[in-house]
Parts: sequence; C-alpha cells; structure tokens
Amino acid sequence: MQTLEIISVNLWQILISLANLLLIFLILKKFLFKPVQKVMNQRQAEVDKQYADAEQAAADARQDKAAWAEKLAGADDEAAARLKAADATAREHGDRLVADARGRADDIIRQAKNEAALEKAKAEAAMKEEIVQVSTALAEKMLEREIAAADHQQLIDSFLDEIGDAHD
Repeated sequence: MQTLEIISVNLWQILISLANLLLIFLILKKFLFKPVQKVMNQRQAEVDKQYADAEQAAADARQDKAAWAEKLAGADDEAAARLKAADATAREHGDRLVADARGRADDIIRQAKNEAALEKAKAEAAMKEEIVQVSTALAEKMLEREIAAADHQQLIDSFLDEIGDAHD
C-alpha cells in the first residue's frame, strides 16, 4: 500500500517558503517599487501637464473664436458694401452695353433695309428685262406667221407654258 507522504503537510517547508516569499517581496519592494512609483509619478505629471495645456489651448481657441467672429462681422459689412458697389458698376456697364447693342441693331436694320431696297430694285430691273425679252419673243413669233384669234390664244398659252417651264 502506498503512503500519503505526497499529501502530507510539512511545517518547516511552509515556513521556509513564507520566508522566501517575504524576502522576495522586500527585495522587489526595495529595487522595483520605488522606481516604478517614480515612473508612475512622472507619467501622472505629464498627463496633468497635457490636461493643463489642453485647457489653455481651449481658452485660447475661445478667445480666437471671439476675435474672428468680430472680424467676420466686419468682413460681412465690407463685403456687402463692395457687392453694392459692384452691382452699381455692373448696372452701368450693362446699360452701356444695351445702348451699344441697340445702336448696332439699328445700324444693322438700316443696312438690311437698304440691301432689301437694292435687291428689290435689282429684281424689278430683272423683271423688266424679262418682260422685254418675253415681249420681243412674242413679237417675233407673231411676225413669223399670221395670227388668227384661235392661233393667237394658242400662241399665248404655249408661250406661257414655255415661260412657266423655264422658271421651274
């Protein structure tokens, strides 16, 4: 049968383990606790400094915001004044352009009327010339043969057909 020595409690071994634990604790406290505490304090100081800097920056930002709001209000007034001046200048320029355009349009209309009158005169002259040619051709045909009333009507109809075919 096996003995239960593995499970048994050895008082000396427990005391030595506790002494070792206490010794390790004191060594660690001596060499690690203070440096770690120092590092933690430095980090806390840095964090506090960053918070203070952030609060100062926020206060500066609020002051800058107020200053810019004042400048913006002044800029809005100045922009409105410039816009009014630009509007007046643009209206004057627009009125001048409209007046110039009307003058040019009147010139173009006058020129178009003159050209239309010339074209009308040319068309009338061409029409007169054509009437003369038609009359001459009709007179030639009439002289070529003796004309009876029916022949005369037939001759005029054929001549008108020829003129109509020539213009088509």
